[in-house]
Amino acid sequence: MNYKQFIKLLGPKTKKVKLKPKIIKSKKFEKFTLETIEYNVEKNERVRSLLLLPHNIIEKVPAIICHHQHASKYSIAKSEMAGLKGNNDLAYAKELAEKGFVAFAPDAIAFEERNKLKSNWWGVEYFELASRIIQGKTLLEKNLSDLSVATDYLITRSEINKNKIGFIGHSYGGRMAILFPAYDKRIKASVSNCYARKLKYSLDINSNTRIPMELVVPNLLKYGDFDQFAKLVPPCNLMLSVAKKDKWSQDALKIYKYAKRFFKKSELKIKFWPGKHSFKKKMRNEAYNFLTEKL
Repeated sequence: MNYKQFIKLLGPKTKKVKLKPKIIKSKKFEKFTLETIEYNVEKNERVRSLLLLPHNIIEKVPAIICHHQHASKYSIAKSEMAGLKGNNDLAYAKELAEKGFVAFAPDAIAFEERNKLKSNWWGVEYFELASRIIQGKTLLEKNLSDLSVATDYLITRSEINKNKIGFIGHSYGGRMAILFPAYDKRIKASVSNCYARKLKYSLDINSNTRIPMELVVPNLLKYGDFDQFAKLVPPCNLMLSVAKKDKWSQDALKIYKYAKRFFKKSELKIKFWPGKHSFKKKMRNEAYNFLTEKL
């Protein structure tokens, strides 16, 4: 798979419109200010995301787009990453802001404020998938377009160095930490935690993994598998953070060995950790060090 084939597989491109951003509210914490931002992602759709700004910014600083987990938790997304509720191990936007990065925490479509049914039910995501597939579109294209719009917004902010934008995500976010820098070349460094699974191994109904809804893309396996997405990440630097007993990461070494040759002017790093599907403190600190080094 090459970049043109990747873009073609995604289907019709979502048309961007003027952002028309607005700061809805602002709240100061000990080490950062939390802004609730509203902006357009496409015609007739405005979304709210969280921007975490460290105090006392003197010069332009790097920004990190943070992507939430899945875990079928449709009622919580950006708020968990900002440390407002949920699992403290997944409050990486908060921790990054405390370390001096600008952190951006959006909801993927179907999650938290973008959950049309306001209930914790997988049907809301299935609707976003199925309603696009029957129109010749894909959920993956929508997700990537929304993240690209988020990047558009970040580079308008005077506090941010537009040449130093990174990405981090766990689980669902780990998938997007590979897919988004493959799609949008403005991302300079990315950390994927706990997702490295080839889709062909989930075609067996008795396998212990399923095909994620956003990866239901017609004819995808005709052109390649998840290792092909990793191949498209350069020139972005990429770290694969892998829990040894995580079923969603069981193909990490295969993906790493295949994609490594394509990282000629950037780094592909892999780090294995004990345990199952998680993002523990040591794992997060290693991720933050990688982002600091590459940005």
